Amino acid sequence: MNQVILYTIISLTAIGIVAAVVIYFVSKKFAVQEDSRIADVEQVLPNTNCGGCGQPGCHAFAVAVVNAGDLSTLHCPVGGNAVMKQVAGILGVQAVEKDPYVAVVRCSGSFEHRKKTNVYDGAGSCKIAAALYSGDTGCAYGCLGMADCVDVCDFEAMYMDEKTGLPVIIEDKCTACNACVKECPKDIIELWPKGKKNQRVYIACMNEEKGSTARKECSVACSGCSKCFEACRYDAITMNNNLAVIDPEKCKLCMECVETCDVHNIITANVPAEKVTAATEQRLKREERERKKREAEKLAAQQNDNTTTPQA
Repeated sequence: MNQVILYTIISLTAIGIVAAVVIYFVSKKFAVQEDSRIADVEQVLPNTNCGGCGQPGCHAFAVAVVNAGDLSTLHCPVGGNAVMKQVAGILGVQAVEKDPYVAVVRCSGSFEHRKKTNVYDGAGSCKIAAALYSGDTGCAYGCLGMADCVDVCDFEAMYMDEKTGLPVIIEDKCTACNACVKECPKDIIELWPKGKKNQRVYIACMNEEKGSTARKECSVACSGCSKCFEACRYDAITMNNNLAVIDPEKCKLCMECVETCDVHNIITANVPAEKVTAATEQRLKREERERKKREAEKLAAQQNDNTTTPQA
């Protein structure tokens, strides 16, 4: 063998050995000892790395909970309360129970209700389309229908309905990881409390245009008529920018507002039709009693005025 090649091999081998020894001692000298509980916490997590907890991944979440020392502000939506109880046991802290959430689609603008005004000929991405223009229908607030939200769902909890052109949430598979919420450029997907007996009520519209304009753009758009707002006895409905909004924290699931919407855009989930019918009847009876009471008070006021008016 050529001596030059031999010396080269020996030199490189020696350099490699020296470098390895140096790296070994440096790694030992400056090693950072990681809390063993981090690995224990990471082991009980679902390891989906979905980011629904607000951290980049499950390892980052494990580090965060160990460093925080409590679970008041940290929660794994995929694992839910069952996993968080295990995490609390590892940390030796009190578990914090949180109500489960599910994604809801706040848009009812299907093909039949929201006619196309132009044809989009570009990349099949909601984000790209939203950056270029308001959409291929008159409503600038509705779903663009290109399935970005479905593509980012790691749990196969969503699909696009071919008949409506809208995304559909599969409740049993949804983990409330928040991926679809963050991906939608129109912000029509929200996380909503699952509610008692898995029942929910929400308004599926984000159109902030005034009534007549909104209805021209979409036949089931919220017109801002305030009928549902007036029907709510618990201050759970507010009117913001010509749009009715239900606060899930205040909503008592009484269902009295549902039938006040003339286009039936107050959506219920897992609510029996009988409950809605009974709630509507109760509301109508109460409104009738209040009307009669106002008439009686008005009549009494008129009679009182007549009796106190001095004779000429």
